[in-house]
Amino acid sequence: MSRRTVLALLGGLVVVGVVAALLVFEPWRLWTSSTVDEALPVVVEPVLQPDLAPTPGPASSAPPPPAEPVELAAGAFEDGEHATTGTARIIELADGSRFLRLEDFATSDGPDVVVWLTDRPSGGEWGSYDDGRFVELGDLTATNGNQNYPIPADVDLAGLTSVVVWCDRFDVAFGTAPVSVG
Repeated sequence: MSRRTVLALLGGLVVVGVVAALLVFEPWRLWTSSTVDEALPVVVEPVLQPDLAPTPGPASSAPPPPAEPVELAAGAFEDGEHATTGTARIIELADGSRFLRLEDFATSDGPDVVVWLTDRPSGGEWGSYDDGRFVELGDLTATNGNQNYPIPADVDLAGLTSVVVWCDRFDVAFGTAPVSVG
């Protein structure tokens, strides 16, 4: 094989390697971000249809305002593989539904980033959070802001001690927050 052919093959391999690395690592995400500002979840009361027939007695009063959510746990985010700030709160609404709420949240963008509740302690080895019990709550909505994640009704919160912003592609925690429901 001639030297020119070998150089052409090596050049082709370098180009393929660079393209593959770009597709896997998506380095442009280091400079992208998104923001969301979701309201605190509330219980929506059903709208009652007024009775068409007049009823004797005093006029009915307005329905009471919805009960405020109860905070079951809260903790401040700690950096993992990426700088991550904000507060994680587990809240329960009057109807028994539960949510994880991230407030004043900020982290880096990345591929395949999800939000978990896990039994691993916050601030631990950033690659260890998939070693124990975890519950995936969904894809990270945005890199910044206030966001809500419903916690399925069948999830037992006992023993789940932290929130993890997890990158599935590289098996690393971007950041964690301690939230132990006792």
